[in-house]
Amino acid sequence: MKFKPVPDPPADFAAIETIHRAVPTEPDSVDDCCGELVAETPVSTRDDAATWLTFLRALEAAEETDTGFQRRDFASGFDADRVRRAFRERVHGVETVLEVLAEADRSLTLEEMSRYLADREARVGASRGTTGESEDDARAPRVERLLEWAVLFDLAERTDGRYRSR
Repeated sequence: MKFKPVPDPPADFAAIETIHRAVPTEPDSVDDCCGELVAETPVSTRDDAATWLTFLRALEAAEETDTGFQRRDFASGFDADRVRRAFRERVHGVETVLEVLAEADRSLTLEEMSRYLADREARVGASRGTTGESEDDARAPRVERLLEWAVLFDLAERTDGRYRSR
């Protein structure tokens, strides 16, 4: 299963751990998981909290049960390698973004990355008999979040507003 919601990335990896720790260990121990994240972390809105909870599910750091969300703890603390792998495998669009970066013979700006992705979608759409059209304006913010998460997870690097595969 691939997950689509991607929150704005925090400044550092420690912030992910802070948000992870705010997810209850027992799903029914908190009446309002979104409210808990807003109250206990830098997450500022309920919508952002809902996005974070889904993203933590994608990272295999939380799970949704019938009675609410529950934190998944890692045996040896917050496992950066496991989270990085889950990000690549379980978040929609990450593999494509990383493939484009790897295929590029140079670093790319966000605009160049968006064009590469639009061209790729058009080729795939043409081979499937669909238009493959999508709004660049709608794509760019999500692609930027994916790129910034890739940088945070050491899957890409950013220099002077340009991205390159690691």
